[in-house]
Amino acid sequence: MQSEYRIPILQKSSKMDNVIINHWAVWICAALNLALGAFWYSPLLFFKAWKKENNLTDQDLSRLNPGLVYSLTFLLSLLIAYNLAFFLGDENVDGTWGLTAGFLSGFGWAAAIFVVVALFELRSWRYILINAGYIIFYFSLTGWIIGFWR
Repeated sequence: MQSEYRIPILQKSSKMDNVIINHWAVWICAALNLALGAFWYSPLLFFKAWKKENNLTDQDLSRLNPGLVYSLTFLLSLLIAYNLAFFLGDENVDGTWGLTAGFLSGFGWAAAIFVVVALFELRSWRYILINAGYIIFYFSLTGWIIGFWR
C-alpha cells in the first residue's frame, strides 16, 4: 500500500507522522519576510548604508522589476518558513525553542554561509553585518512564530 503525503494549505494545521505544521503561521512568516525586509532596508534603518555598500544608485534601483522580485521573494520565503516548520514540527516545540532554533539556523547556517560567500566577494564588514543581521533576525522571529503559534 502506498502512502500519500499531502500538505493541506487551507487548514489551520496538520499532523503528518508526528510533524505538526501550522500553515497559517508559515504563510504569515513568508509575508513577514517582505514586511521586515521593507523596514530593515528602509531609510529609517540601513537603506543608505546598504545602497552605498552595494554601489547602487537610485537609477540602478529604478530598473528593478518589483513584481518579479517580490513574487520570487515570497516563494522563497515560503520555502524558508516551511523548511523551518518541518524542523520545528515536534508537538513539544514552544516559542522559546522556536526562537532558539530560528536563531541557531539563522546564525549557524544561513548567515554563516552568507558571510563565507561575502568574504570571497571581498565585501565590507558593514555590508556583511547589515545583511547577516537581517538573516539572523528574520530566522529568529520566524522560529519564534512557528514555535509559539501551534
